[in-house]
Amino acid sequence: MKNVPSAVLLVLAAILISHFSDGSSAAKSDPNPASWPHQFHSLLFVNYTGSLSLIDLWYDWTNGRNFNIIQDQLGKLLYDLEWNNGTVFSYTLDDDKEECSSSLIDVGILRPNWLDGATYLGQQFVDGFQCNVWQKVDFIWYYEDAVTKRPVHWVFYTGRSIHVMTFEVGAVLEDAKWQAPVYCFENKKVKDHPASDNNILDIGSNVTAPPLCTEIFFIYPTFIYSGFIQPWS
Repeated sequence: MKNVPSAVLLVLAAILISHFSDGSSAAKSDPNPASWPHQFHSLLFVNYTGSLSLIDLWYDWTNGRNFNIIQDQLGKLLYDLEWNNGTVFSYTLDDDKEECSSSLIDVGILRPNWLDGATYLGQQFVDGFQCNVWQKVDFIWYYEDAVTKRPVHWVFYTGRSIHVMTFEVGAVLEDAKWQAPVYCFENKKVKDHPASDNNILDIGSNVTAPPLCTEIFFIYPTFIYSGFIQPWS
């Protein structure tokens, strides 16, 4: 080594220091949750203290709409159709009993980057996947596959637990399926939901909202039906 020029050793030292410094810095930086795809289809399994349901979710940010088709265990099939202008239709397609509830609220569907500002909690093994975990405004705990960046699981502060069974990026429901039935418009006036009277904060911001306002925002009108607000009330 004594024949190696000092200048070469200095260059090698600089390269090694730079390499290990960069690696150390990267290791210390917290990962960020992936933004949601602008369009996707997902099947969700929901458990709320033993009350079970399946949700067929179609998220379509590109066209400003979100659709939850909700099957409670041994219960009715509920269609929850949400638009980015704040319009929400909750209805059944039962020929024997036509039911439809319409609402206007102050917020639209979730933005793809709604997890911005979430607090990173580390990694946890959940549902068979090694996940990065974030907490958002003391309201939701979100688990994302550390390798694929796909959502795996999330839990609301109420205890409602969501398990992602499928996640199809780019899948789009045909336009005809987004039309609420005609009886949603017959001699009915869209009523303001009580949530409209509250100052519902944008969950994509860094501002902390009161739990009640945040729950209303997140459940109705977004991608998940929690039962916190019943559609026929």
